[in-house]
This record gives sequence, C-alpha cells and structure tokens, in this order.
Amino acid sequence: MRRNPFITNGYAGKEYFCDRLTETETMVDMLTNQNNIALISPRRMGKTDLIRHCLEQDVIRNHYYTFEVDIYSTSSLNDFIDVLGKAVLETLRTKGKQVWEGFLNVLSSVRSEISFDMSGNPVWGLGLGHISNPTTTLSEIFEYLQHADKPCIVAIDEFQQILKYQDGEKIEALLRTYIQRCSNANFIFSGSHRHLMSGMFTTPSRPFYQSVTIMNLHPIPLDKYQEFCHSKFHEAGKHLADDVVEALYTRFNCTTMYLQKVMNMLFSMTDPGDTCTADMIDIAVKRLLDLASDTYETILSQMPEKQRNLFLAISAEGQAQNISGGLFVRKYRLPSSSSVLSAIKGLLDKDFVTQDKGIYSIYDLLFVEWLKMKKMI
Repeated sequence: MRRNPFITNGYAGKEYFCDRLTETETMVDMLTNQNNIALISPRRMGKTDLIRHCLEQDVIRNHYYTFEVDIYSTSSLNDFIDVLGKAVLETLRTKGKQVWEGFLNVLSSVRSEISFDMSGNPVWGLGLGHISNPTTTLSEIFEYLQHADKPCIVAIDEFQQILKYQDGEKIEALLRTYIQRCSNANFIFSGSHRHLMSGMFTTPSRPFYQSVTIMNLHPIPLDKYQEFCHSKFHEAGKHLADDVVEALYTRFNCTTMYLQKVMNMLFSMTDPGDTCTADMIDIAVKRLLDLASDTYETILSQMPEKQRNLFLAISAEGQAQNISGGLFVRKYRLPSSSSVLSAIKGLLDKDFVTQDKGIYSIYDLLFVEWLKMKKMI
C-alpha cells in the first residue's frame, strides 16, 4: 500500500521533506563548526521537522550524538532536567551498553532511581521528587555531554518556556553558564514566541546575549511547495490542478502544518488517474473540521466568557491590532479596555492567541475555519 506522502505527524525522511535546502545547509554548516543556533518562527511552520532533517544528514548522524528535548509541557527546573535526562538516556540506550553506562556512571545523584527493562536496558523513570538536588543532576548531565566520546548536539524545542519557571531569570543564567562551559556540545534553541526568544538572545543584559546565531524560519516558497505537491501526485499516478496549492497557500497563511493536513486529505480523496481540483478543498477542510468539532466545542465552552468573546473578536478580525483601543472594543462589543487586557493575558498564556509586533492572531487556523463554518464569526 502506497504511503500518503503528505506527512502530518513528525519527520518521515528526506523523501517526504519539502525544500528547506538553504536552511538545512546553513544549519548543518553552523553546527559542524561549533556554533549554537536560535531557530525562531511561529508554531506549525516546520521548525521541529527541519531540526530532525538536519540531524539526519550523514555528516551529523555518523559523527555526533544528537538529543531532541521538547520542554513545552515543563513548568520547573526539575521538569527540564527530567526531560533532558530522559532524552539523553533514550538516545544512548540504542548505542550499546558501553555507551549508556558512560552516562549512568556520572549520574550519581539519581542513578539509584534508574530502572532496567527485561532486556537489561536502562529506563529513565524518575517520578515527582526523585530529583532532590536539581543543580547537581543538571551538572552531572552536562559533565557527560562535555566528556562524551563523540561531540553532541542538543536541540531544545520551545526554549522560551524556561521564562515561565519560578525564578526563570536565575535558571536562564544557570543554563547559560553550563552551556558556555560545555565545549563538546552545541545547541539548537527553537521557539515560537518571537518577542520572548528575541529578547533572550538580543538584549545585552540577558545571559544568552550574543551566544547564538539567530535564524528566523520563513514559509516554504509557494513555487517550491507547488513543485513538491505536483511531484507526489504524479508519483502516485494522480493529477493536481494548477490552482489548488496556491488557493491553500493563501487560505492558510503559508503555514506548513495546515497545508500538509489539507493536502493529505486531498491526496486520499483522489483516486489514481483522477485529478484533484480546487472545488475539492472545501470538502477536505470540512472533513477535517468535522473530525475536530468536538474538541473545538469543548475548548470554546471551557474558556472564561471574557476570553471567549475576545477570542471570537480576534478570529473575526484575522490580524488584530490595538485590541484594547476604543475602536476595536466598540466594533466587537467588548466590555472595556481593561477586560481586554485581562483576557488577552490568559489567551496568550494558553497559546490560543499569538502576538508579533503588536499584531494578534489565532494560533490554530483550523479553529478559525471551524468558527466560520459554525457561523460564529
């Protein structure tokens, strides 16, 4: 059975990866020349897949240990250490006993908490409270990175999350100290909150100032994505009308994840020998929205009223500016400027809304499509 080439969940290899040739070459060159990188873009633009694509290049895969750490769900230094330690161990356990033993030998603070599966391989199963001295455990992990038998690359996703930790500024400085002293490892810090990430790396008073090369990830060019889509349909003996990709590209603001989701559905709707046409887009989008409808209903019902009303207003506006100004408040019949300022904080904290250069928009573009379908905006 032929695999749907429009991958919607994770990195599936270079065959299914579209373009990013320049970005890949730049990142690989920077990493193999001992540079740290801050990769910044809105969510769902493909940062994580780009990082995995870079780490799969032969020059890195064959000569480095690579560790991927997603700290989006963490809320403390203990959480950070837990996901970092787990990522390191899960990678090393596939490299053989001699390799993972080297890591366990430096983890004196938590080694007694490491368990083993039936095959004798170590399992990072530390529970709440097992990391009793986080700075010691963090120091041990960095000691391993510094003395590993291969150079290491550590990719930390949603790095701006550390700013939400208690004593976030101190933790920011602590991590900078360890990273600065670790000459055997290089780091990719990726993040989706541009103003937070930029502040960390471009403010002279901050610990990470001038410690990285900043890369801003832009949308895949339309012509490149069109070429990719047409080639995948052709390989499957299917046809794709010329106007389909451009229509999607405009509708979903060039955002990779939504393009892939809809193209995945369109590919499955098109039989070999047939042609996918633009009038199939609405059908494909509706199928996706029907599948997500219960989730969106629940999210909306659980929002506090003031947040829900502001969420609907920003959804209707698309790109909203000066949301606490009288014009916007009156246009969408919001209670007051002060209620808007209170509500937007909650929406930003929960990642329902994103803000860049004073412009507010909804993260989930399919959510906006669902609101339109339900005639709520």
